[in-house]
Amino acid sequence: MAERSFTAEVAHLRKGAGDTFTGEGILAITKALLENGVGYVGGYQGAPVSHLMDVLADAQDLLAELGVRFESNANEAAAAAMLSASVNYPIRGAVTFKGPVGVNVASDALANLSSAGVRGGALIIMGEDYGEGSSIMQERSYAFALKSQFWMLDPRPNLESMVKAVGDAFHLSEASNTPVMMTLRIRSCHVTGSFATQDNMAPPLTVRAALSNPKADMTRVVLPPMSYVQEKEKVEHRRPAAEKFIRENGLNEVFGADGPVGIICLGGHYNGVVRALQRLGLCDLVGNTQVPIYCLNVAYPLLPDQVLGFAAGKSALLVVEEGQPEFLEQGLSTILYRAGASVALHGKDIFPMAGEYTGAVMLEAIEGFLRRAAPELLPDRIRAPNQDRPVPPDLAKSVPIRPPGFCVGCPERPIFAAMKLVQEDLGPHHVAADIGCHLFGTLPPFGIGGATMGFGLGPASNGAFDGGGEKRPISIIGDGGFWHSGLSSSMTNAVYNKSDGVVVVVDNFYTAATGGQDVLSSRADNPSRRTKHPIAQAMKGVGVNWVAEVDRTYDVPRLKRVLTEALTTDAKGPKVVIASSECMLNKQRREKPLRQQAIREGRRVAAPRFGVDEAICTGDHACMRLSGCPSLSLKVTKDPLRDDPVAHIDQNCVGCGNCGEVADAAILCPSFYRADVVHNPHRWERRLAGLRKRVISWLQDRRRAKRVEVGA
Repeated sequence: MAERSFTAEVAHLRKGAGDTFTGEGILAITKALLENGVGYVGGYQGAPVSHLMDVLADAQDLLAELGVRFESNANEAAAAAMLSASVNYPIRGAVTFKGPVGVNVASDALANLSSAGVRGGALIIMGEDYGEGSSIMQERSYAFALKSQFWMLDPRPNLESMVKAVGDAFHLSEASNTPVMMTLRIRSCHVTGSFATQDNMAPPLTVRAALSNPKADMTRVVLPPMSYVQEKEKVEHRRPAAEKFIRENGLNEVFGADGPVGIICLGGHYNGVVRALQRLGLCDLVGNTQVPIYCLNVAYPLLPDQVLGFAAGKSALLVVEEGQPEFLEQGLSTILYRAGASVALHGKDIFPMAGEYTGAVMLEAIEGFLRRAAPELLPDRIRAPNQDRPVPPDLAKSVPIRPPGFCVGCPERPIFAAMKLVQEDLGPHHVAADIGCHLFGTLPPFGIGGATMGFGLGPASNGAFDGGGEKRPISIIGDGGFWHSGLSSSMTNAVYNKSDGVVVVVDNFYTAATGGQDVLSSRADNPSRRTKHPIAQAMKGVGVNWVAEVDRTYDVPRLKRVLTEALTTDAKGPKVVIASSECMLNKQRREKPLRQQAIREGRRVAAPRFGVDEAICTGDHACMRLSGCPSLSLKVTKDPLRDDPVAHIDQNCVGCGNCGEVADAAILCPSFYRADVVHNPHRWERRLAGLRKRVISWLQDRRRAKRVEVGA
């Protein structure tokens, strides 16, 4: 179990009426769920919504008091399927996951949910992972809302608005019998602020109570002819009900007095728009703007009467919407065209077609719009031609890119070192990667892995190459991806199709890339989850006959031998190598406080440290090409006869020993050494250290005395 406590965060969840919550946006959303009588919560961890899942996992006592069911789901599809509890029962449910990729995985369940409709409020909270801070492909979830007729909320990024949006979402869902999505951008999830809390509310109907009086409704089953009726219901009843609720409850907002032009933005962009107007001198610090803003806290559906009312009397409108295609701009164009409105609509003709709308992008676009449509609004200092405005330097030409990499001491690094050594002997192989930390192996210094197609799909990505050939294809999958969907989507596929490839399972004991959450194969006890289910048993259970386990990935020579055997054996069927070592980040998080406590208490603690002997290092830096550890760097030697810097291990070293293992396996050089730093040594150790120091000093003095020195 990842040894990280969320006690402080759980305490915030207990605050009631008259208290004030101060913290991050995603934690405020978590509190809002409990204040709005949610009956069950599920989801799959992933940036930027992991914190919601992690905190609720540690809040079992509070959830039990309220009668709330919480489940940390195996994947996003399982999470979305949980919402079926709201189809026939008036129970509020919420699930959360990473935006577009989570929606992709959950799409089957979500489409069925939207078709069936719901009785209880159903809310999908999505961390919309888009832009400069994103770790995935650049997509948005808007298209799914259009396709399946989900209503989509995009609240302004402040805690009060976001907390209010949770309640609005449940009420909107119940008023229109339709599930609701709420998108939260990365900055919204991590924005900090305060809001006045309310008492937590137990669900009027718990899932436990619902089981005592089971219900079923044939009209909610997604089968013909019911599915045809459900589609008609979406158009004739659910959407009008949603529009009525949005209109009557003022979910969208208008800021500023009337003017010749206006800005239409999604709620998530409101702060950026206001900041740009402030820099142009058209808005004060509290948001009083001279350019009216129609803020769409409900991104979908659009309300034609509100749009036309805002457009009335204006000559031009600017639509602020990240990404491509321009769904919002297309919808607004349709409304204005059908009404015969003459207002000019601008958007992607001014803003970039793709990419995050940072402060600089927002400022340039809004200023450009105003110069074109209403230059009289701009202050003289900005409107003046030929103004001498400083041009920011193009840092892309002078600052090198910084791709992500493995942490110091990461146990996955030696796996790729071993693979690189194997390919030196056997030649290059086709390698398919997977989602997770191990994807960093595709980057320098390893360059292993050619493509990645989705979480848990690494082995399936090699389906076209697994029929046998001169060289076996290799696929990589992590333990998180394996339990997410890899067992069912990749391994059963490989067994069923008699694949001949090699699968490397990177087992670091956790879903490490999403924050170190436990999985079925985690080694430690978990009070609320079942662990200690070996991956090897699951492999054999689905029919994999060739399974090799390496229980210490830092043993590079052994890894090399096992990988070589897997690539050359005559055995039929998929070959699986399970390479296991604990995630160093989680290990240090657990062990470092214990080590510091032991030192404070005066107990003996020995911490291994590695170093490089400058006198032996040749300076060819081959060790770095097979390691890539951030703590292994270069150092300029003081030897005047040597020009090249030598290898150096800095203070970030955690003593994993990978550098030395790689040097030994690759037969590089003997310059690496290990030294144990002993805290609170025993008496005999101090005496022995003193003796060694005296002997070494004597030898140094003796050598110095024989040295010939030439005067100036």
